[in-house]
Parts: sequence; C-alpha cells; structure tokens
Amino acid sequence: MRDRKKVLGFVVVVMAALLAASCRTAPDYGLKGDGKTLETAAIQAMIDACPPGGTVKIPAGEYVVGTLKLKGGMTFHLEEGAVLLGSTNLADYARDIQGAIEAPAFDECLLYAENATNLTLSGKGVVDGRGYKEHFPEWISREDNVLGDRPMLIRFVGCRNLTLNEVTLKNAASWCTHMVDCEDVVARGVTIDSQANKNNDGFDLDGCKNVLIEYCTIFSGDDSICPKSTTTRITENITVRNCRAKSHTAAFKCGTSSRGGFRNITIADCDFSGTRMGVIKLLSVDGGLLENINISNIRMDDVEGPLFIRLGGRGRIYDRPTEQVYGEEVKSEGAPPGVVRHIRISNIRATVKGDIPKRNGIMISGIPGHCIEDVVLKDVEISFPGGGTAADAAREIAEDAARYPEQFFFGVLPSWGAYIRHAKNVTFDNVRLTSRTPDARERLVLVDTEGFVEK
Repeated sequence: MRDRKKVLGFVVVVMAALLAASCRTAPDYGLKGDGKTLETAAIQAMIDACPPGGTVKIPAGEYVVGTLKLKGGMTFHLEEGAVLLGSTNLADYARDIQGAIEAPAFDECLLYAENATNLTLSGKGVVDGRGYKEHFPEWISREDNVLGDRPMLIRFVGCRNLTLNEVTLKNAASWCTHMVDCEDVVARGVTIDSQANKNNDGFDLDGCKNVLIEYCTIFSGDDSICPKSTTTRITENITVRNCRAKSHTAAFKCGTSSRGGFRNITIADCDFSGTRMGVIKLLSVDGGLLENINISNIRMDDVEGPLFIRLGGRGRIYDRPTEQVYGEEVKSEGAPPGVVRHIRISNIRATVKGDIPKRNGIMISGIPGHCIEDVVLKDVEISFPGGGTAADAAREIAEDAARYPEQFFFGVLPSWGAYIRHAKNVTFDNVRLTSRTPDARERLVLVDTEGFVEK
C-alpha cells in the first residue's frame, strides 16, 4: 500500500509539472509584444519547454522574430491579435537547417520543423514575413547576376501528421509554405496573402504524400498551389477542395520540378477567378510520371489561359541546388522524358479575359516520340476573347522540348480555342468553346494527334 501511494504521488508530481509547463504564459518568458524587440530566444524557449502534447500559446501582440524551430508533439497556437513579424535582418535567420533545392534555392525561413510528428500550427493570429523588396531585394547585383537571399515563411521537412488550421500567412519574401517529404498533412481554413516580393508561391509540396488542402483562401504573387518533385519520390494523394485561389502566375501548377512525378491528384469545387498567366498547369518535364489527375467543378472568371498540359524533355536531375533557366537555346540535362496520362477535367466554367494574346488559349502538348495520353474534358464551357489574325493562324509552334514549361513562351497559338500536339486519345465531351469577337484562327488545331474524339 505504501509503495502504491509513493507511485501515485510521483505520478501526481509529474502530471503537475507537465501541466505547469504546458500552461506557462508568455509573461513568464518576458515577452513584450511591442513590435520592436527581437523575441526569437524567448519564444524558442517556450517551444523547447513545451511537453509532449502541450501547447505554446502566443497572446495578442506583435512579436519580432527570426527563425523559430518547432518540434513534434506540440501545438503552436497564435491567439487572435497575435502577430509574428519576421525580422528584416537576414542575420536573424538560421542557416543550420535544410534549404530548398529548386529555385529560388534559399535556405532561410521563419518557421522551421524537421522530422517532426504530430505538429499543429493553429489560431486566428498572423505570421507576417515582412518580406518587402526594401527589406529583401530580389537582386543584390543585376550587373553580376547575383540573386538576393530572401527567407521563406515556413519550411517543414520530413514531417508526419501536420496540421495548419485557420492561421493567416502573409508577406513572405519568397515562398510562403514549403513542405518537403511530408506525409499526412491537413491545411484547413488557412489564409495566404503573399504578394510582397518575387517567387511568392502559396503552398509548395515537394515529394509529399496524403495532403488535404480545404477551405483555404490563397492570394499569391506566384503559383498558389504548386506540387513539386525534386527527387525520385513521387508526390501523391493530394486533394484540394473548396478553396479560393488567385495568382499572378497560376492557381494550381504541378511540375516546375518533376523528377519523380505526381500521382492521384484531385481538385474540386474551387474558385480560381482573377488568375493571370494560366490557371491550371499540369507538367512533367524532368522524367517523372504524371497520372490520375481529376479536376472538377472549377470556376474561372476573368483569367488568362485556363489549361496547359505539357510533357517535356528538360531532364533535370536536381542533384544540387539549381536555379531555373528560361532561355530558348537549352538542352536536356540528362533524364529521359516521363509519362503524362489519365487526366479527367469536368464541369469547368471559364471566361478568358486578357490583352496579351500569347497567354490565352488551351495547350496540350508532348514532344516527338513522347505523347500525352488519355485526357478527357467533359462538360466544359469557356469563352475566349478572339481577335486572332491570319498571321497568327499560320504560325508554327516550336517544340522547345527542354525549355522551362510555361505556355506563353510558345507565343500566340494558331488556334483560338485549343492546340493539341503529340497526344493520343484525347476526348472532348460536351466542350463548348466560344469566341467573343471574330478570329481568323481555327477553334481547334491538332498536330501529330491520334484518337481525338469530340462528342
């Protein structure tokens, strides 16, 4: 009996200690929240002291911080009115962390976690990177072609069971949320407003698996949602639903890097209106697989090109941090072309409005000897601006097999609706394409295409 009481007493002491640690408040760590004092060390101390299953709560106030290293088994909660302000001094950001390998290959970030399991970032507070150009210029020297070092907002590497709930993420100096080799990720009700600088992607998912992004609002300068693949690990089982995304470059872009590839991606019930430079882009140019893509119930009002599907031959291996190459005279970097197949797109309503003709139209293109296969567009209605000339209709489109995959790099298409090349078994089922003004080009142009069916 006496031993049992000792054990119970020990348990009570331990539980009390854990409760005390999880309930310690910001004043216990001397936080000021004045928007001026650098408070990285104090908040990091709160994180380090948080017990398994505990919560670090950041109360209302403005907290200037450099890199914070989160850990597994905890919740980092930003209460309403709490704002993390990214330091404008690059020296306040950690370098002993894993960086990016695809351009922009920056190492620094504001919130970081590595090999963490059961990590939650939550609350109605704000993470503001303050990544404006006056703090982090795009170029240090244009004359010497030296790109300015700019911190990302969030990077999670090798993490499992990640949850982002309700938080607002804004003003990253480059990418906003970079996840590498992460599994079982949920982003729900997240707001991203990141247009302060260059390369302002929303969600970047490299080699990730089992990801759900829902009820999120994303206004980004660069790609809003961008699955990537810089290794042979396939990015797969990605679901995006009930989201609002608007971007200067793409709402959903899959494959700026595509070494391993992509499989089982679903996008449903989203509004991608107001997006420039192409709305949905499905790309494999570095040898990877891209298959089993299902896109349905998408609204696209006031957009530029609604759809770009590309199988290319750049062949980048990504064995080192690599910047992008945008020039015309580029060659394959070694990896053989991959495969693009099994794509279903349905219930799309789009109005294309753009005064840059080369950014309009639909392009589906493989390369000689490597065809895109099995693509179905069903119940699609798209209004195009028209206005193409006879010279536009006579244009021959370069293959540019190894060039960076962006549709407008090919110039004005010889069709005002869809240009399909090096493709097999493409089906248009109840696809209504209309032109609002006269156009000298054809509605559809097919080149090296087998098994095209229009119902």
